[in-house]
Amino acid sequence: MMHFAKKIVLGAVALVTAVPSLVWAGGGEKVDQLIIVADTRVINNAFVKYIADLYNTNTLLFAVWAVVLTAVYGAFLGFLMDFIMARTGLDLKSRKLVEH
Repeated sequence: MMHFAKKIVLGAVALVTAVPSLVWAGGGEKVDQLIIVADTRVINNAFVKYIADLYNTNTLLFAVWAVVLTAVYGAFLGFLMDFIMARTGLDLKSRKLVEH
């Protein structure tokens, strides 16, 4: 009985994964290339507009900004959490590793 139920479940999973490939999403013609851009018409913040314009025009500089900002945010959060942990009594700077 268990073997039969397993076949039913596997058949249902196969059907669910195969059906989307059988459905035609659009009846229009094929496109060669899809271009994704950020909509900057409704952005009021100057820095966010600058970043969105970079995304649309200069992907290399956008990638550099993304790496730099990610590192700055990570460092900020690390120092903030270190400060909060030290205020609660957990000093992570003088930690001793004990290995067994």
